[in-house]
Amino acid sequence: MDPHLLRTFIAVATTGSFSAAAAELGYTQSAVSQHIAALENSLGTALLTRRPVAPTPAGERLLEHAGAILLRIEAARADVRRVVGEPPGEIVFAATPLAGATRVARALTQLRQTRPGIAVTFEVARRDEVARGVASGAYHLGLVDGIAAPSDPLKLPDVGAVRTSAVAQDKLVVVLPDDHPLARRKRLGLPALVDARWIDAPDVAAPLPDLRAATETDGIRAALTYSGTDILCLLALVAAGHGLAVLPASLDLPADVAAVPVHAPRLVHRTELLYGHLDEPQATDLVAALTAPAIRRTN
Repeated sequence: MDPHLLRTFIAVATTGSFSAAAAELGYTQSAVSQHIAALENSLGTALLTRRPVAPTPAGERLLEHAGAILLRIEAARADVRRVVGEPPGEIVFAATPLAGATRVARALTQLRQTRPGIAVTFEVARRDEVARGVASGAYHLGLVDGIAAPSDPLKLPDVGAVRTSAVAQDKLVVVLPDDHPLARRKRLGLPALVDARWIDAPDVAAPLPDLRAATETDGIRAALTYSGTDILCLLALVAAGHGLAVLPASLDLPADVAAVPVHAPRLVHRTELLYGHLDEPQATDLVAALTAPAIRRTN
């Protein structure tokens, strides 16, 4: 199955338009139509309806596989390039904003001590970007964070064969303005806060859909949405009274923000290491630095 045809199919199916897919991919609309026709001919079935443009049942099924197929192809290409052409002593690493800057800095210091002169590229990215980057081979390693039940792993995008290893586990707190009526509580249960004002900041705080699922309620709705990755900006929004957020307890907070431990439901802030193949010694060394000790519990 030609990956170029698959990529075109995904673009048309997700944009719902041949012209929009052509603009996105840099093709002519005629070329896009030819790609879709060639893919349909090779599979012997229609994959898209034309008016409106939407996946057929067969197209929906293919769409479930197409992204993973392209990721595996990209991973294979990256592995081959790494074997034959990647400069020795280079590592590309990514982490989510709250995956532990101190831990990352300490691990990179240890790596430089064991492998002087190593070239390191470190990026901060969203959770799905880190997972896809590791799966495609763009990153050697990734560090991601999120909330989960104490014994559960993180829920990650379905990106194929990516291995995970627990790195740290922390308590959760509700973050609110220091002058908020609940700021002096010893603990708070999320079910009691379903009608409060919340900030939806899925890349730096506990995502609101996860909190709704944990509390089994349709409450916990966003009064404000923050799509950035700057934790200081989020804390400034909280301090100004725009809404509450759930964050790891170990986070350093400014004086105008209070943190009250979450006691129900029982959730934790979890950090996990993502990796594919660890053929390079420098990647193995970084894994050892990031996972020593394998898991730290504070609850």
